[in-house]
Amino acid sequence: MDWLPTFDVIRLGHRVDRDKRMTSHLGLTARALGADGMVIFGDHDPSIVQTLTEVSGRFGGKFNARFGTNPMGYLKKFKQGGEDCPAGTVIHLTMYGESHLEALPKVRRDRPVALVVGGAKVPGELFGIADYNVSVGNQPHSEVAALAITMSEWFKSVALESRFSNPEIKVLPSKSGKSIFDRKKEPL
Repeated sequence: MDWLPTFDVIRLGHRVDRDKRMTSHLGLTARALGADGMVIFGDHDPSIVQTLTEVSGRFGGKFNARFGTNPMGYLKKFKQGGEDCPAGTVIHLTMYGESHLEALPKVRRDRPVALVVGGAKVPGELFGIADYNVSVGNQPHSEVAALAITMSEWFKSVALESRFSNPEIKVLPSKSGKSIFDRKKEPL
């Protein structure tokens, strides 16, 4: 295998007026918990991509945030794959899906994954495009919470800190107080 499987979060239905903080928090959570990138569909808002790019620059690692068009077309093409990589797996987070504890162990780890997080109203077509419709409980709740729980389960055996190379700022675990290294002040 000449490539490594990627894990991207797909945000559907972003609305500038209502979802700016929610979409930013989804991106920050995705980045911190191991995703390689995020594709946002909906209203174009460059400040979200700028924020996620700046955070990656300051705290290290690579995270590719971008806007896309035609989300159902994108997901269909993702599933088919191409010359550079095999067909991908689409996982749709929805409170109407199968329990994440039952579904995630069935998902192949040797191909790219697109984890879809909906917004205002998800097209019904998505339920058929998705390889897995997955829930974190069947009650209304935050998309960020569902994303965090799902990614924690997916990456539970991965040392996430190793993904954040070359940071300007590094927060070190501490029982009390703040322990921060800033490359501009002292080398890491």
